Amino acid sequence: MENAYSQIYRKQHYGLVGKHSAVKVCHWTKSEITGGPGCYKGDFYGIKSHQCVQMTPALNSCTENCSFCWRFQGFDGMHISDEDDPEFILEESIKAHKKLISGFKGNPKVSPEKWEEADNPKHIAISLTGEPTLYSRLGEFIALARKRGISTFLVTNGTLPMVLEKLDPLPTQLYVTTAGPTKQIFNEVLNPAIGNAWENFNRTLEILPSLDTRKVIRHTLVKDVNMPFVNEYAKLDAIADPDFIESKGYVHVGQSITRLGIENMPSHDYVVEFSRQLGGILGYHFSGERRDSRVTLLAKDPSKAKIDFSSI
Repeated sequence: MENAYSQIYRKQHYGLVGKHSAVKVCHWTKSEITGGPGCYKGDFYGIKSHQCVQMTPALNSCTENCSFCWRFQGFDGMHISDEDDPEFILEESIKAHKKLISGFKGNPKVSPEKWEEADNPKHIAISLTGEPTLYSRLGEFIALARKRGISTFLVTNGTLPMVLEKLDPLPTQLYVTTAGPTKQIFNEVLNPAIGNAWENFNRTLEILPSLDTRKVIRHTLVKDVNMPFVNEYAKLDAIADPDFIESKGYVHVGQSITRLGIENMPSHDYVVEFSRQLGGILGYHFSGERRDSRVTLLAKDPSKAKIDFSSI
């Protein structure tokens, strides 16, 4: 893939795949390969960070331009006109990921067992950048991953409910980013590129209870911008009735520093306070936190948080 942004992506260590996809090795993947801690998703759900591929099938396409996003936003449309085959994207994404981590094989901190596992990914986070539901063959992609025994975490902004209603199969876990507690804040913070984004987002919340998979509402919290508004978030979360609610504090890094200030970063303790209040209103259990990621987990049933990977 070559376009106006290719050089920028390569400089930021993206592995470009086909015409509209990409992978990037996460900090926590590198950490766990070398014997350090893994991502909070390991603590919360049992994901092995060193076996995780972080990717997107919609590198240059999104329906929003979120002010808190730290990624480079090279979005040039809301339609992927010339789509790659899902099998090609899956195979090439895994190849690109393995190429990006290949240098760790000779690292003295990496055990042969850990390397062998890392070289055989078992999880794909469809979350890197862009809006993945814009890729019309997403269901086929998820089905192919499942066939290979690979779990999938899909992160969407919820502006395309018509895609989620028909998505087959559904991912192992479905995240809906919920960062606008009111219509005004939604429009100001998420900068949607479609006029009915708020209405579409609310429709997504309404259909979530009918989707037969693990569901997560993900609050990205920006202090004094879209936080606290606990009661407003509680109303939205009650409609969605998710299995889990993640509350994560905004971090002042990357591209977001041109739009937000360091004072907009909530402390971990503030995120915990928000989460406990929210859980109290909704009747969810406070069941996890990671201070280094400023993130907390509320669960409807904490005993069901860890994924049974034998069922993938």
